[in-house]
Amino acid sequence: MSIAGGGSAGQRTVVVLGTATPGGGFPVYGAAFADTVHETEPTLAIEQRNTKGSTENVPLLEAGELDIALVQGEVAHEAFNGIGRSPADLKIVAAMYSTPGMFVVRADSPHRRVRDLRGKPVAFGARGSGLVILAKYVLDGLDLDQERDFQAVYLDRAGDGPAMVLDGRVAALWGGGQGWPGFVAVAQGPAGGRFIAPDAEGIARILAKHAFLKRSPGACRRRARPRPPTRWPRRRALIASIRACCATSARSASRADTAAGRRHVVGTPAAPSG
Repeated sequence: MSIAGGGSAGQRTVVVLGTATPGGGFPVYGAAFADTVHETEPTLAIEQRNTKGSTENVPLLEAGELDIALVQGEVAHEAFNGIGRSPADLKIVAAMYSTPGMFVVRADSPHRRVRDLRGKPVAFGARGSGLVILAKYVLDGLDLDQERDFQAVYLDRAGDGPAMVLDGRVAALWGGGQGWPGFVAVAQGPAGGRFIAPDAEGIARILAKHAFLKRSPGACRRRARPRPPTRWPRRRALIASIRACCATSARSASRADTAAGRRHVVGTPAAPSG
């Protein structure tokens, strides 16, 4: 535990929050989370820390290097249920938001279905991102594999993906959530953007194989046109997709548990994660 100056009693408890690489949704959410806590709880100081993403946040929590962290639903699901590892002794502090997964391509791209992207270079996100794990489950439900069926590209920074779509280095970028920064960046490019998600039959197959995932009706609209940066582009035709829910997690005996004697509000993610 560390103490910083300030607050009503002259001291604040510092709580270290793990987010992800710059350019993705977690740093944006983390900043808003920290601002909200600082406005409502003067005894706490949230210190944001960029990490490789969800898959690094879990072991960092377990090692005591983070107090709380943002974690994608699929990563939490695997951690709590001991999939590929021993079960994690962590807590969910609160649910964050639903993350409908889909691809974005330039609007002038010939690709319109998931299978059109087979054999093509596709950026699946930052190596440590939970979105990569979401893609693994979605594609597995369609009998596809990131490595076998695509020229998979993994990023050092989530923010590097949109430029690769815009200049043609990759055919598509995988991401999640309405207003996700990568989607916005592609949509605001010269050609605009178009979203590709599994069709109704594909969604049924995915859910039959991975029941912990949920259907997300009308997550985004099919096509996005360039608009001023302060506005989300115009879109057409709502897209149904597969979603997970991100959560704020904490280690079992974190300083966030005891800081100022406060209690956490525990939320239940829409996609079960343990």
